Amino acid sequence: MGVVEATKSSSGYAKPPWMFTGSALYQLHLVKAETARALIPKEFRLVEAFGYTLGGFFLAHYDDSPAGIFDELVVIAGIVWNPPTSCAWAARVLVNSHEACFHGRKYIGLPSQVAGFSKRTIAISERSRNKENSFLHKIGFGTAFHNPKDRIDVQVAEIKDSSTTTDFCCISLPTAVLNSRSDSTWMGPIVKMSLPSYSGHTEYNPHLLKYSCQIKCRVRAVTPAKVSGPTTTPLDKHGEELLAHQSFYSVGSEFGELTENDARNRSISVLLSKPVLALEFNFLKMQVEPPIVVAHCSKNIVED
Repeated sequence: MGVVEATKSSSGYAKPPWMFTGSALYQLHLVKAETARALIPKEFRLVEAFGYTLGGFFLAHYDDSPAGIFDELVVIAGIVWNPPTSCAWAARVLVNSHEACFHGRKYIGLPSQVAGFSKRTIAISERSRNKENSFLHKIGFGTAFHNPKDRIDVQVAEIKDSSTTTDFCCISLPTAVLNSRSDSTWMGPIVKMSLPSYSGHTEYNPHLLKYSCQIKCRVRAVTPAKVSGPTTTPLDKHGEELLAHQSFYSVGSEFGELTENDARNRSISVLLSKPVLALEFNFLKMQVEPPIVVAHCSKNIVED
């Protein structure tokens, strides 16, 4: 069933909690509720307003972890109700570590996939940078957002087996992100936070799980990264991706009924949705707590 299943142990992870250090970009998007619902178990009530929920992605580079150095892209389909607060739901997790993929699938209940992450630095002219930041200056936030001279293009491609790769997305972001020691400029205040999440309901872990990530890092707002879909994505006359308009997006699809291709394309649609906020996490220290099984899914999850 793919290259990951050949791995029989996750020796580096040992006993929880599991510790990760590195840097990350956490970007929130406005995601259409109809897109998110098909990726979320029907037991949950989606937190939404005016037909949208908050989704997005978490792109991280870990320079130390139980699986060593690796990159991770977590596609967040949306937010589900978890009284008295809420939890995120990961629609897809891409990592360039077989060990991290195996552990995520078996022990955390994540929809993990092995992927390749290729990065290249793109120089941006002074004129282009000023144009990108003009709106922020007009509303008084230009100086608060970090906008370095160069950008990094991160190309992510899923690896199904040793000979088959499929383009997933390309994320263009400031060079400071993914490099926790990139410069000595102001890197924001030290913040401690807890990010609760639900997981499970996969072929590798059928249980419904809940876990949390305890994070300590320096946080600052940055210009949102630009995301593009696979190079094979058809484009309309305005150059916009047509994923959201194709027939595989049937409203009301139930979790578990999506094909692998449907789930993949919906995840891409989440990435291509409108960004609203981007936060750069530097000097990241993340402690992942062991998940607990949510017994029979409490009615409070779906009811007010």
